[in-house]
Amino acid sequence: MTNLSTTYLGLKLKNPLVASASPLSKKIDKAIKLEEAGVSAIVMYSLFEEQIIHESLELDHFLSRNTDSFAEALSYLPDGGMYAIRPEKYLNQVAGLKKALGIPVIGSLNGVSKGGWTTYAKRIEEAGADALELNLYFLSTDPNLTAAELETAQVELVAEVKSSIKIPLAVKLSPFVTSLPNFAKRIVDAGANGLVLFNRFYQPDFDLDELDIIHSLDLSSSAELRLPLRWVSILYGKVNADYALTSGVHSANDVLKAMMAGAKVAMMASNLLHNGEKVIPSMLESLQTWMKEREYKSIEQMQGSMSQKNVREPAAFERANYMKVLNSWRDLP
Repeated sequence: MTNLSTTYLGLKLKNPLVASASPLSKKIDKAIKLEEAGVSAIVMYSLFEEQIIHESLELDHFLSRNTDSFAEALSYLPDGGMYAIRPEKYLNQVAGLKKALGIPVIGSLNGVSKGGWTTYAKRIEEAGADALELNLYFLSTDPNLTAAELETAQVELVAEVKSSIKIPLAVKLSPFVTSLPNFAKRIVDAGANGLVLFNRFYQPDFDLDELDIIHSLDLSSSAELRLPLRWVSILYGKVNADYALTSGVHSANDVLKAMMAGAKVAMMASNLLHNGEKVIPSMLESLQTWMKEREYKSIEQMQGSMSQKNVREPAAFERANYMKVLNSWRDLP
């Protein structure tokens, strides 16, 4: 029997397919269906720094403290009414999922600054989470805020969160970093046990009739796999962490590619949101079939086999690949 098991953040998982943060974890019955279909773990939807701040009597202190370092601070916090989910409800959901499920539940915090709100990392742990995913998302619009300042603030945030918990910590990164390997190393040195590549951003659009901003959610496709695939392949063996690949995981082939790049798990949300849990059994079956046909005995056997350090042409992940792809175009007759 082909062994699909893997280990991520010290958690022993029956297979590498994990349900990433999405609205699916807001309802326990949906989470149960995901487990029954075969996912090995669930990452909860995020609890945002803003949600916690708006519940706190320290809001004025937060604003005055952060305006010195982040010019965007005043506009960065939206109206409290935008958030229906409150911190206490989130903690109750963690506890509810842990009680209902037999697979690991990974909590999720989304924030950018140090402060009292990070105590919720400990509260998520106390609610029963098996691990915590810290989602770093900050869109800098201030020309005076340097990359070094922003990255240092995020590294310090990771260290603060890690110091408050005993469960493993994964950090979800953005690909838009000047030197991603160095930033990844700093995040791991600050205490992260795993790295999740990558955070998926949602850009607004314009409504030309109403002259307003449109907020729309576009689900991913397998084509988006290439960016995290490339970077997991490059970082594997260079920065010592457990890697989770997310964005663009839609098929068994996508999961296989993630493993060969060096990931411990492949995280999926868009396919589940679009098609439901029914896609999971067929993906796992296809995974088994492919591995049997090629005589792979385990997932562990293939992990990192196509990473930059293990392929014959490591330059394919770097600038040489850019030139090769451009020169591969042929005019149509």
